[in-house]
Amino acid sequence: MTHSRTSAYTGIVFLLALLASGSSAQGDWITLIDGTEGLENFDRVGDANWTAEYASIRATEGSGASWLLSKESYSDFELRVEFWASHDANSGVYMRCQDRGRITDRNCYEANIFDQRPEAAYGTGGIVHVAPVSEPLPKAGDHWNVYRLVAQGDRLIVELNGRRTADVSDSQFSSGPFALQWARGELRFRKVEIREL
Repeated sequence: MTHSRTSAYTGIVFLLALLASGSSAQGDWITLIDGTEGLENFDRVGDANWTAEYASIRATEGSGASWLLSKESYSDFELRVEFWASHDANSGVYMRCQDRGRITDRNCYEANIFDQRPEAAYGTGGIVHVAPVSEPLPKAGDHWNVYRLVAQGDRLIVELNGRRTADVSDSQFSSGPFALQWARGELRFRKVEIREL
């Protein structure tokens, strides 16, 4: 075998090994919650009773809105969140938060989980104050759901159970940690994984 053939063969073998390992130019998936494991990957903001039970990280009560805040900050990323919410739950996944001690839907992007929100346009599947949810309005209550959230540059995409519910350009926030909220009802997160883009 000639040198050029050997080099080409070696390159193909390396590429196949890279693909098989799940690596990509975009970065590897990092699992932050996997069943009952993962509370140590977050800082708690507020006093919700986050516990590891029912093969998930679960909260059912607190004196006010509370969050599990990622220890790391992220700029461009894809976030995958498996969650179960009671029909009366008020929750959300907050992204690119600007103040670790004061998390709001005005200083973060919030992909909402709130089937009973009075202003339904920013209910489950929407990005509060930024992108109303596309019709028909989805319902997440009392079953397992998957959020796929993408933040890349000024583009934000929300997909709920494989359906794109929001797709918008907004440049308010370029980086920051993300947070999982409990505000009312019962919330469970059984898988949370992120990769940088």
